[in-house]
Amino acid sequence: MKKKIIVTGGTGYIGSHTAVELLQEGFEVILIDNLYNSEAVVAERIGEITGIVPKLEVFDLCDKEKLDKFFKKNKDITAMIHFAAYKAVGESVNKPLEYYRNNLVSLMNLLDAMKKFSIGSFVFSSSCTVYGQPEKLPVTEDAPVQPAISPYGNTKQIGEEIIRDAAMVNQNIKAISLRYFNPIGAHPSALIGELPRGVPENLVPFITQTAYGLRDELKVFGNDYDTPDGSCIRDYLHVVDLARAHVIAVKRLIENKNRNNYEVFNLGTGIGVSVLEAISSFERVSGVKLKYKITGRRGGDIEKIWADPSLANRELGWKTESSLDEAMKTAWEWEKYIRMKKLT
Repeated sequence: MKKKIIVTGGTGYIGSHTAVELLQEGFEVILIDNLYNSEAVVAERIGEITGIVPKLEVFDLCDKEKLDKFFKKNKDITAMIHFAAYKAVGESVNKPLEYYRNNLVSLMNLLDAMKKFSIGSFVFSSSCTVYGQPEKLPVTEDAPVQPAISPYGNTKQIGEEIIRDAAMVNQNIKAISLRYFNPIGAHPSALIGELPRGVPENLVPFITQTAYGLRDELKVFGNDYDTPDGSCIRDYLHVVDLARAHVIAVKRLIENKNRNNYEVFNLGTGIGVSVLEAISSFERVSGVKLKYKITGRRGGDIEKIWADPSLANRELGWKTESSLDEAMKTAWEWEKYIRMKKLT
């Protein structure tokens, strides 16, 4: 009998790619999404890739009554992977209460449901934003969690604390927080990828939309940082590599291979890439010259961060396989596909 995995935010960017990897590994997948920043048709595209259309339940996790109703109807759930959250750093600075309410209430409702319905394993979509601006690079899991620069980052810090405390009190809960660095790219089929509504908050969709002619120009926020070319540095990893890590984390919990009830892992390449280097990579693989201009710094941005992924490499047996250029190429193929299909 197939093990049942709940993927919240399952029609979103990372959730959809993780659903693909889970289905290909033989799990049964149920998606939960309120479609705030995604489309229901994504479930069908997951089916095109895998041959199995996952079940999609559309409701908001902040609605505890609907969540309880869902779990009463869906029995024998082995694990949950929780992606559902508002996720734009810049937007969170302008809408802090919305971010705290959505990201934390939904998490607490899920943890309550785990206890109530005897679900033992939980994988949390966390973020390198919990580190703020690290004093030492590359950053390890032992680095002190710095005061968050954005409300989004703060929801991830508080979320981790809530999960850790819940796992400490309830020994039946086993949880892993995966601290992502910067996911980019799309599935090689070009059937799923990052599809923000409105103006993109993340760099790569803004790059691809500018290249396609949807945006007049790309803004580079600041060129006066203490970095080799003055632009911010991030650790960009391919979304399929990131998705694979969730499957490994779920298996670790299900198979009782976790060392503690609560564990944390960095997921990144270990390579710092500046915004201007990312632009160059895209231009190289696409053959398109991007129009961009340097503007002032953006609130909530840190100067530079990249991962030390050695703990995940060692404990999970996971490492990134795709290069920056490969990730950019898939992002560009996805952009062209969605415009051809007129998905927006």
